[in-house]
Amino acid sequence: MVVGKSEAARSATSYFRTARPLPSLVTALGLGYFTWAVFWPESIPYQSLGPLGPFTQYLVDHHQTLMRNGYWLAWLIHVGESLYAMVLCKSKGITNGRARLLWFTQTFLFGIASLSILIAYKPKRQKQS
Repeated sequence: MVVGKSEAARSATSYFRTARPLPSLVTALGLGYFTWAVFWPESIPYQSLGPLGPFTQYLVDHHQTLMRNGYWLAWLIHVGESLYAMVLCKSKGITNGRARLLWFTQTFLFGIASLSILIAYKPKRQKQS
């Protein structure tokens, strides 16, 4: 099938790919566990978590301020990655509003798991006639 110039350009301006499931799951579970440890540490079953339990309990008992600050720093980094995704969208010619919103949201939620796909994207440049 031959794709016309306008159709190829349209697909480049609305480029979006979903992040791979495993890195996205790791990020979501990690941030979820971090949230749980920062805001509801008394409800964590430390003894049932293997080596992660005692380590988390030590952090909760001795470094609560560091954990709370680290939690907000992690979300601030995700905001920064999302904003950088918008810069990358512009530089790579992704102008479709829906595609840009999807990149922003996915990068905010999954961080580098999403951003790495956008960084690797190499749009085909249109030849100037």
